[in-house]
Amino acid sequence: AHQRYLVRGVVEGIGDYGNCMGVPTIGGEISFDDSYNGNILVNAFNLGIAKSDEIFYGKAEGIGNPVMYVGSKTGRDGLGGAVMSSDSFTEESKSLRPTVQVGDPFTEKLLLEACLELFKTDYVVGIQDMGAAGLTSSSFEMAGRSGSGMIMHLDKVPAREEGMTPYDFMLSESQERMLICAKKGSEQAIIDIFEKWDLDAAVIGEVTGTGDMELFWHGEKVAEVPVDPVSEEAPILDRPTSRPAYLDGIHAVTINDFEKVGNQEAFEKLITSMEVVDKAWVYEQYDSMVQTNTIKKGGQLDASVVRVKENGKALAMSSDCNVRYCYIDPRGGAAAAVIESGRNVAMSGARPLAITDCLNYGNPENPEVMWQFAEGCLGIKEACAELTTPVIGGNVSLYNETNGISVFPTPSIATVGVNDDQNNVLMSNFQKEGNLLYLVGENKSEFGGSLYMKELYDTVAGVLPEIDYKKELALWELVIEGNKQRLLSSAKDLSSGGAVIALAKMAATSGLGCDVTMSTEDERDIFAENISCAIIEVAPKNADAFTAMVGDLTCEKIGTVGGDILKVNDITMTLNDLDDAYFGTFKKVIERDI
Repeated sequence: AHQRYLVRGVVEGIGDYGNCMGVPTIGGEISFDDSYNGNILVNAFNLGIAKSDEIFYGKAEGIGNPVMYVGSKTGRDGLGGAVMSSDSFTEESKSLRPTVQVGDPFTEKLLLEACLELFKTDYVVGIQDMGAAGLTSSSFEMAGRSGSGMIMHLDKVPAREEGMTPYDFMLSESQERMLICAKKGSEQAIIDIFEKWDLDAAVIGEVTGTGDMELFWHGEKVAEVPVDPVSEEAPILDRPTSRPAYLDGIHAVTINDFEKVGNQEAFEKLITSMEVVDKAWVYEQYDSMVQTNTIKKGGQLDASVVRVKENGKALAMSSDCNVRYCYIDPRGGAAAAVIESGRNVAMSGARPLAITDCLNYGNPENPEVMWQFAEGCLGIKEACAELTTPVIGGNVSLYNETNGISVFPTPSIATVGVNDDQNNVLMSNFQKEGNLLYLVGENKSEFGGSLYMKELYDTVAGVLPEIDYKKELALWELVIEGNKQRLLSSAKDLSSGGAVIALAKMAATSGLGCDVTMSTEDERDIFAENISCAIIEVAPKNADAFTAMVGDLTCEKIGTVGGDILKVNDITMTLNDLDDAYFGTFKKVIERDI
């Protein structure tokens, strides 16, 4: 019940803030596991568009240039948040004062608009938001990037509460605030812009050439700290690492170690898994259409897509991480997250260009957790090099541990790609009765870390499915080029639950059934989770041209779209029953105690 309460609260928070800001929430992913019961993880990815010659940087340079504070007033909310997040949770820590910031989306919207107006001028040298550690991190980082020093008069910072100390001002994590390094002489013009938007703006200091951060309180210097040791020369920790002992016992486990379950029974269990079912209860609380650019949104499977009005292109994005894979193989699982995120983007017809990540791990002071973290970084590095998707940003969240229990390694990956034609975005569900279905990629009996093993036997074990980057890139190229030539009707990658779950999702979200017969070595292989596999829908008239493009990839024609029944080998389910299971389960579970 407590976990359901937390999920409801997180969804409401994202919806309230995003909807008020006028930013569409167009997709996401939800995973559940007992390891998160003490530390729920919420990773948010935001994509914006900027002209390449109008990008502003977080720097403070030019001796004598003013340092300006803009946005909301500073309060004590969020005080010590960065410190709190750098520690594990215990029963005792529940009594600590909440270190959660109080957000105001309406003020954030005003700040966004004011900044956009400011950026049309030539007043800005550098600008940065105040995130973790608030004014401390923004000021030290901006000065550090430029090799500068800075003077700040903390008594000039707009305050929301009385009796605040210099310590409070430097470490408060109040939301909706920016620090600006402005060109000397532009101070009043900047103040006028922010006051027009009903926001605070004040000159609180200036850039110096000393390399030191000098803090004053009512004219008295209360601190002087060298900038570089804090921002640019942080100590590099060489923490001990140790391969986790649990890995010794799980790699030999296969599904043959368990009592066999019939395919129909297994399918009915998996199609109601909280990981599989549609999350309309979540995404219908979000405004996905504001700004009127959304082409493919939450619930439409795989990547989400928005158009770029100015140039006719479309941006596709996907966030992914199979945490079971990362548990049984931290390096391979992290690589697989990069691969799946990129594959989802490719399935929309867009070419993956770059990733950002949020690396969520347990307590790095535990050598086994540090080993997981190190291996995850190496896996991401390898996959990005092989797939030519550079890591252009990221975030690290450590100490996700409660009473000694760490979360599963969770390197969340967000990939962004570009489709040159916003009118040619490939969908991920069935499009037309009578179309042909192909399984591209080799569907071997891979069940390591699978949803099948977790749902049926409550076990996370086995060996990670094989990774072949050449096959992965060939699959991307097939879909991207096939879509450019308008040979494809839809494409959906295989992930949790294998081919049969992918087909079920395509059927449920389209209202069209299918009649599929797959060749398998073991009848359970319809649930196998192979990397670099996809279901491709093709109109009969395009079949020859499509198969001629396949090249060295394994490709099997497995059936046709149509009817009101989902039939895959020995599994059958009416679309009515499929709809009840796929669309009705999440709401029933999440609202059970309301």
